[in-house]
Amino acid sequence: MTIIRDHSHIEEGLEALAGIDPRLSAIIEVAGPVPLRLQEPGFAGLASIVVSQMVSKASAAAIWRRITAAGPVTAASYLAHDPAVVATFGLSRAKAATLIGLSRAISENSLDLESIGRMEPRDAITALIRLPGIGPWTAEVYLMFSAGHADIFPSGDVALQASVAHAFGLEARPSSKKLAELAEIWSPWRSVAARLFWAYYAARMRRDVTPLP
Repeated sequence: MTIIRDHSHIEEGLEALAGIDPRLSAIIEVAGPVPLRLQEPGFAGLASIVVSQMVSKASAAAIWRRITAAGPVTAASYLAHDPAVVATFGLSRAKAATLIGLSRAISENSLDLESIGRMEPRDAITALIRLPGIGPWTAEVYLMFSAGHADIFPSGDVALQASVAHAFGLEARPSSKKLAELAEIWSPWRSVAARLFWAYYAARMRRDVTPLP
């Protein structure tokens, strides 16, 4: 299983993708630099993805600043927060419950994110979505950006659906299932393909995006 660790892997993936699917060569030119976007693994990485769900980039950043200002972002530290402190973070009730559940599972050793990160993608996603509040999109984005998996494509992501539709001149935004089928050709570099289409979305559709479930 290939793990993305630095920009050399992004370049390797883009070169391979252009060979696999010649249509992507023009998209690579338009998209410009394709960001690495790796982030911290473990509780902090997964928590930041939960925070980013269904809110604007600015709102997610503001919530995350409040969380990090309250102390180290570890499972043990988060679990130790007074509920009154957690209430100041600006999380929805569902997200607050998800983060408490994650911190408790890690602290009680019933969740080992390091081990999950080493699993094959299908098994890792299955393990993550067993957790309350963690769906396929969250699991896929965590494996891409925190565990460095090279062959993940979050087909339920709205920005990816819109980007692929625009790039390929589709009449409508593809469904999650249809996009997953379209992305199969880009294996084993689907995580680089996803980064490419997010970069294309930002460059061509003039939007600074984070992944959108």
